[in-house]
Amino acid sequence: MRLLGGKYPRFFLLFLLGLGIGAGRVAAQSATIAPVRGEVTEAGKATPLPGAVLRWLFDAADANAPVITAAADDKGRFVLVRPARAASRLVVQALGYRPDTLAVPATGAPYLRVALRPSQELGEVTVTARGPAYSALTPANAQMISSRDLTKSACCNLAESFETNASVEVTTSDAVSGAKQIQLLGLDGSYSLLTVDNQPALRGLAAPYRLGYLAGPWIESIEIIKGTGSVVNGYEAISGQVNVKLKEPEKTDQLLFNIYGNDLGKFDVNLNTSARINPKWSTVLLLHTDHLGNRVDRNNDRFLDLPLATQFNAFNKWKYISGHGLVSEVGLGALRETRQGGQLDFRDTGEAAFTQNYGTTQATTRYTGYAKTSYTWPARPFQSLGLLLSGTDHDFTSRYSYGYQSYHTDHAPSQPPYLVDNRTLRSYNGTQRTGLATLLFQSALGNTAHVYRTGLSFLYDAYQERLHDGLAYLFNSPADVDGRELRARRELVPGAFAEYTYQNSRNLTVVVGLRADRHNLYGWQVTPRLNVKYDVAKNTVLRLAGGRGFRVANPIADNAALLASARAFVVGSNLQPEKAWNLGGSATQYFTVLKRPATFVLDYYDTEFQNQVVADMYTSPGVVEIDNLAANGRSYARSLQAELQLEPLKGLQVKGAYKYLDVRTTYDNILLPKPLTPAHRAFVNLGYASAFDKWRADFTVQWFGQRPVAHVSSTHAHGTGQEYTPETAPRYALLNTQLTRAFKRLEVYVGVENLTNYRQPNPIEGAANPFGPAFDAAMVWGPVYGRLTYAGLRYRIE
Repeated sequence: MRLLGGKYPRFFLLFLLGLGIGAGRVAAQSATIAPVRGEVTEAGKATPLPGAVLRWLFDAADANAPVITAAADDKGRFVLVRPARAASRLVVQALGYRPDTLAVPATGAPYLRVALRPSQELGEVTVTARGPAYSALTPANAQMISSRDLTKSACCNLAESFETNASVEVTTSDAVSGAKQIQLLGLDGSYSLLTVDNQPALRGLAAPYRLGYLAGPWIESIEIIKGTGSVVNGYEAISGQVNVKLKEPEKTDQLLFNIYGNDLGKFDVNLNTSARINPKWSTVLLLHTDHLGNRVDRNNDRFLDLPLATQFNAFNKWKYISGHGLVSEVGLGALRETRQGGQLDFRDTGEAAFTQNYGTTQATTRYTGYAKTSYTWPARPFQSLGLLLSGTDHDFTSRYSYGYQSYHTDHAPSQPPYLVDNRTLRSYNGTQRTGLATLLFQSALGNTAHVYRTGLSFLYDAYQERLHDGLAYLFNSPADVDGRELRARRELVPGAFAEYTYQNSRNLTVVVGLRADRHNLYGWQVTPRLNVKYDVAKNTVLRLAGGRGFRVANPIADNAALLASARAFVVGSNLQPEKAWNLGGSATQYFTVLKRPATFVLDYYDTEFQNQVVADMYTSPGVVEIDNLAANGRSYARSLQAELQLEPLKGLQVKGAYKYLDVRTTYDNILLPKPLTPAHRAFVNLGYASAFDKWRADFTVQWFGQRPVAHVSSTHAHGTGQEYTPETAPRYALLNTQLTRAFKRLEVYVGVENLTNYRQPNPIEGAANPFGPAFDAAMVWGPVYGRLTYAGLRYRIE
């Protein structure tokens, strides 16, 4: 998508101006549009009914319209957004009361007083419909993974939460550490903003192993947003945002116990417990531990297929709801994780052990805390003020066996130099101290058709990393060693942002955002964002998104998987921030198949980097060169995805998707595909649930096309007029299945991953000589340990 000669900024500003003018005209014509407000009470007593649910009732011809709901507050008052499609009837329900249906005027700003009569008996409530994965309401292209979806696979941690999702790919970083990374729109996870409860989290030095730091049973839902998203969450999102919503104290189960085990000898134990202390205070405690102590080598290469690992993880959340507009929340977390990988005979008995056998160790200690406070004006429920504070202390150490070669000269001058193999210990250690503060104000201009958010933010980031390669250099002073090995920086970033949302309540939503940040190292950074949603028809939604992203790279952490190889790291001395423009859009069609709802989504996104910190594994054998994108170079990622979701039979859900990725970067003046990114991917998921969800079965097929690889011993052609074609990995498919039996409070599940037992033939190149120049455990493109069977149970008290 090269518009106006590739000048994204110029196109973006012109387009933004045009939309602003158009939105202003529409706003002038729609000044009287407002949401429906009112109160719900008990008939005859005028007693407020907090928690009463209100939803729009659509005609049968519009059965696929999205459900728009609201809940009454502690005084029975509510504010319900007008639907984007025509509707004039409102259904009001409350537990223990007879539901009522009201006729609502189509114009004006009505205030409704609803009186519900108590029901004579309370029967069993059965939910038979499931919400669509793709929202028809949000202006951004957002997909939701619900708590129900998270039970379709083992889902021990965040990395396994995407196994039944087509938008996000999860890949294994290397065949030694077992770390996993996500890819969104063809770009590594570092380019997608990961937030927890809509606050930036698990960023910076936590990136290599962050998907293992959130336990699956802790998660209530996951929202995947493609494109640059909102300016409120910061400037780092380039390819999208993944927001993880943790269990809420006042809504989650009183008790959830989950235990999991597999045939590799790994087990996970989770315990969630919550308490409603009184109507205002509630708390939830989330505990997790996992352990793998079994040495597994199924492919007989004398290396562990998975590292020995132990994790202890805890998170405690407290919430206060005053009932008068004030809500406050505090959370504290702590994590300790250790890993040990390498050869079967490796034992961590000291530094000498790393030169006897190949081994790796990692240890992480992490503390987090946050506080969120918001106040909503009782008479103006659309107006609020919030303060968000968070802090992180992240500390890790890692050690790797490392083999290198050097030339020695014999005492006789006539003798030529000869090559000598050496063994040493390579270490990578780091600390990160982060503090983030955001002050956010939200209100409306005249009515809720025009909503704005504005605020201030301040980011403090202190990094200290040391990559020691174990090599001794003659005549190097301690200052020279620090200059080569130590990377330290302190970021102080005050910023301001504003976001305006226009919604005409019929078919158009426009979100325009702008933020400006003053970086102490890199000066002013301006980040514009735009999201547009237009309902072409009652079941057809078009979206357009565009914006700019900015991030400061962590060159070693972002490429930590390459430490498990014979590659030497050569890092540029003047790395600049990464900047990119992302433009794209989607078309969503809601329809019916056999009188059941179905959804088809087609989206395309183009990410163009103005600068990128490039890790070049093609040019020099045995070396990874990390530097800025060449002045005349290009780096881009293009993503096209089509997905179909339908329910051909009652209880049977089918999802199918195809994705095409074109991700290329200039390496040594040659534009080449990014290593380990498949150009083609297909996905099918079948899910069946019997009546009352007593039995659930899921079957997933993931097919991966060829992907380029860059082995440590290979180099691309430099000849003029000669086109270089990288070596590619073969196509393959993965088949996963799970069966769940539910009882009153207990669920038992069993599953198999990689049913066909497919394995990458040689996940570790040079495994027979791990201290040699051809050793490479970072070119992992397929499964390492083959078929995996597992079983577990969930016990809950609601």
